[in-house]
Amino acid sequence: MLPTVADVLSLDAVRRGNPRVVAGADRLDTRVRWVHVGEISDIAHLLRGGELVLTTGVALPSEPDKLAEYVADLAAVGASGLVVELGRRFVKELPGAVVRAAEDHGLPLVTLARETPFVQITESVHARIIDIQLQELRASEQLHEVFTELSVEGASPADVLGQVTRFSGRPALLENLAHQVLACESAGQDTGALLASWESRSRAVATEGRTAYDGTSGWLVTTVGARGQDWGRLILLCDGPPSPRDIVLAERAATTLALGRLLERHQESLERQAHGTIITGILTHAYADPDEAAARARAVGVPLTGRKLISVVLRPIAEGDTALDEQVRLGDLAEATASACRDARLPALVGALDQARVGVLLPLPPRTAAEAALAALADRLRASFPNPFVLAAGSIVESVRDVRRSFLEAEQVADVAVRQPDGRPYYRLPDLRLRGLLHLLRDDARLQTFAERELSPLLAHDAQRNGDLTRILGIYLDSGRNKAVAAQRAHLSRPAFYDRLRRLERILDTDLDDVESCLSLHVALLALESFRRETR
Repeated sequence: MLPTVADVLSLDAVRRGNPRVVAGADRLDTRVRWVHVGEISDIAHLLRGGELVLTTGVALPSEPDKLAEYVADLAAVGASGLVVELGRRFVKELPGAVVRAAEDHGLPLVTLARETPFVQITESVHARIIDIQLQELRASEQLHEVFTELSVEGASPADVLGQVTRFSGRPALLENLAHQVLACESAGQDTGALLASWESRSRAVATEGRTAYDGTSGWLVTTVGARGQDWGRLILLCDGPPSPRDIVLAERAATTLALGRLLERHQESLERQAHGTIITGILTHAYADPDEAAARARAVGVPLTGRKLISVVLRPIAEGDTALDEQVRLGDLAEATASACRDARLPALVGALDQARVGVLLPLPPRTAAEAALAALADRLRASFPNPFVLAAGSIVESVRDVRRSFLEAEQVADVAVRQPDGRPYYRLPDLRLRGLLHLLRDDARLQTFAERELSPLLAHDAQRNGDLTRILGIYLDSGRNKAVAAQRAHLSRPAFYDRLRRLERILDTDLDDVESCLSLHVALLALESFRRETR
């Protein structure tokens, strides 16, 4: 940033001249682009603005009105100030006409009581200006490298804003055209206070041009978009007029965000990313205060306070698609879920939890029944999303602090339900019965020991002979021990199937007509299924 008139007056080369400000003391923060020595009275037309003029006054006119015109001309071309050395033309003080004109036009006017080599002043100031320009050049190069790398890597809006805050030390926010916050970096400030009444505050800040500073709010606003399609605004919260570097930083970040949007292919929308970031932050305790999570959610149009909160997890049912197709389908499921929530008038946070699950945090008004809301969401989603999926819900909680527990429960329910979906609109823990219990206990060493004790001879037999008797046992038990039905499901003749059952009895040393023995084996098989799915 260019030095101010006050910075110039603090230099040793100037202080040796015993400077005294005689007019424009309130304008000493004016930036000095260059220092120009001139003794002629019609120098103004040679200047471009931003120059600090040094003179002894030897060639200035003697008429008061001419002196006032000289000062007015300097102010008109944007000179940053006038420094007059006393002793040659003006001995002890400047004429009143000069001082009055400088005060009237807001031009800083300084006198030097001692003879001062102007060359020392120009060298000192110009060296500082050049050094600043070199620093800005290096900073600009660094900005270019950092944001180019972010563009190549397809960085998220949160990553881009993180770099903006790192370079500027100021809060940065990205909002959409509906004035909902898509990403926020608070730079250490209170996020809740930063986002309070955001939409109304943002709507009050209307700027002209693609980049502009609003002095009332202290916002530096840059439009984000490309190819004539603007979709948001990047806002840098400043405590004063932004520097040229701040403007370059904001515009470079906006370009990176716009490029990232153009390069998106089968990825989440920015809204889904913003929602997913908030959900992940809640689940990982990334927010120091639950109020911050509530403030961030409110900024994207989802109120959490004063509501019943229910967590929902959706999982697509695999149909042999490739991993890329699964990722595309998950993104489509997230967008369809968000659309279904809007259609059902249920504001909700909707975003991907990982590569297999979509998470929804559904805030319900106090008198709204969770069952009715879940049924409405499931009906609308199944009508609009063509692929099969399961929708699982956790327990209702009253605080953001307890949302993690609700989500863990919903994830467990979804993991079990996706294995054997039975067409329910949605699933909750009581719907899963024994399978749900075994899934919850899948990490318990006692359950693992039980399953191993019941099935290890059979598993070892199949492993050694590449057999399928474990599958046959499962079909038999799933068929309610009805041998005729089981043989049909196994695509075997009855004699062949009966022969397999006899081999099973020998290997397991048990009686498959005994109800309790079959119950133990069935539980062990369900537990084994839970273990195996968990390690895939």
